Amino acid sequence: MIAGLCIHCSQPKNEASLFCGNCGKKASHGLEVKENKAIQLVIAFYLSFLVFAVVSFFVYDDEVSLENEIIMESIFILLTIAFTFFGFKKVYALYSIKQLNLLNVSFSILFPVVSAVVVFYSINYINEAFFGESTNVFFEYEGVPNAFFWILIFYTVIPPIFEELAFRGFLFNQLSIIANWKVTVLATAFLFALVHFSFVSFLWIFPFGIVLGYLRHRYKTLWLGMIIHFIHNLLVVLLDYVMYTQVLE
Repeated sequence: MIAGLCIHCSQPKNEASLFCGNCGKKASHGLEVKENKAIQLVIAFYLSFLVFAVVSFFVYDDEVSLENEIIMESIFILLTIAFTFFGFKKVYALYSIKQLNLLNVSFSILFPVVSAVVVFYSINYINEAFFGESTNVFFEYEGVPNAFFWILIFYTVIPPIFEELAFRGFLFNQLSIIANWKVTVLATAFLFALVHFSFVSFLWIFPFGIVLGYLRHRYKTLWLGMIIHFIHNLLVVLLDYVMYTQVLE
């Protein structure tokens, strides 16, 4: 019985044979090889981004500097692009607009409006109630020239493009090989929240990631997640700016 093609020479191989009759090399089932490769890539991805998150935690623990931000964001982008090349065709297919329609695009515009307001005020309340401080990105960037411009780049442009590419693109594709879609959605959301390295942020990033993961699974596109991510982050930045100006007055 022909089981498929040899992974070494691409010639037909017999299901019962331990070795390929054409090249003589050990014949492995394609699915098993594919799953093993996916597991290796997922582990490599997780460890790489976990190390990045730890390093970022200590870098950003000091005073924010434009040079550090550019270096860390560049490393994140390069890491994402590097992993994407391991499954480029499948990731590229996720930029299709065929699955976009009025209903899911409308949801992707309205949902982040609600999520941004809820997250902004609830996280500020938690920080003030339990930690006695109010986090505002504009205070962190006070020493950075053209702070508003760089905040927009680092918070509203890079994350929607490259975090969606990394977690709902590459990682989601690899986990889908070894797990069902529900586990994949939960796992990508968990890892997405974990690498942000903040317990308070985890409270909202995890469910936020589940929504993004479900949309990616349901419609097989990254565009909806990118729209939600962009609008959510943009509105949080604008709310931060309003609060910042009120404090200064």
